[in-house]
Amino acid sequence: MPIKVIRQDITKIECDAIVNPSDERLTGCGGLDKVIHDVAGNMLAEQCRKLGGVKTGEAKLTRGLNLPCKHVIHTAGPIWQGGDQGEDELLASCYTSCLKLAKAHRFRSVAFPVISSGSYGYPKDRAMKIAIKAIGDFVFENEMLIYLVVYDKSAYCVSEKLFAQVESFIDDAYVSERAPRLNASRMVRTDRAFEQMAACASTCAEDAPKDTKSLDEMLEEMDKGFAETLFYYIDKKGLSDVECYKKANVDKKTFSKIKCNKSYKPSKVTAVSFAIALRLDIDETNHLLRTVGMTLSRSSKFDVIIEYFITSGNYESIFDVNETLFQFDQVMLGV
Repeated sequence: MPIKVIRQDITKIECDAIVNPSDERLTGCGGLDKVIHDVAGNMLAEQCRKLGGVKTGEAKLTRGLNLPCKHVIHTAGPIWQGGDQGEDELLASCYTSCLKLAKAHRFRSVAFPVISSGSYGYPKDRAMKIAIKAIGDFVFENEMLIYLVVYDKSAYCVSEKLFAQVESFIDDAYVSERAPRLNASRMVRTDRAFEQMAACASTCAEDAPKDTKSLDEMLEEMDKGFAETLFYYIDKKGLSDVECYKKANVDKKTFSKIKCNKSYKPSKVTAVSFAIALRLDIDETNHLLRTVGMTLSRSSKFDVIIEYFITSGNYESIFDVNETLFQFDQVMLGV
């Protein structure tokens, strides 16, 4: 199952377990740690005392008590000390330790905050990239739904350079709603131009040779459906089925539906997710989208951002694209 980045209060998420970023003593005395303890109730502190603490980068488990989740996984994140004290390795270990613990208890869903990015001072963009990398490596090999919970854009941010590049691309390509309205005389001239174009098109249509193909012949020449086209590109790009749906951040269940139903029509987001995963070029992407009656449009900000990444190739994984979509308040790829 995939990674789902959401804006939510982690104490309100219904799942098998939420992750509590605590200290080595599991005291519940500050930040999100305290919030989780307050919602769970006094019994959580008692359970934590019985655990005898936890080392930085490791994880331990308690029940969820008054929380809507079934369990709480406690981990001690590293304090930022400049980046040369092994902080990155310890932070990555927090995620892998929690996920291994969740797997051992056969959990199917876990919600993470961005560990150490608050009072522990970890740079938020760096903390997010470590989280995505550690969780991504795990879900590539395991079936588990992971929620990565953020509170604002500052927790999930792209570089200023990339943001500026995408913003410039949007400005050049996107039809802005703030564009000045045409004045009346310009509208009259435009209407006349359209009338002339329509008349010309009508004349050309009358002069054009008639299509003598039967309906059966036209149906026979139809493009392949989404499923057949998708598997054509999977083979062309040399990926396995598993590699493809994992890279697309799509769950196994959805992929199975596509595989078993040749007439399956995915959402545009799902179709684009596969295009990004397969690193299709712009023509290939539109070819895939046309099989479900869609295409990338210059009048959609989401589409323009996708076009930027496809044409520039400026991404390593689907999560790089999602970072930018998040910054521009667009729906993210995958789930």
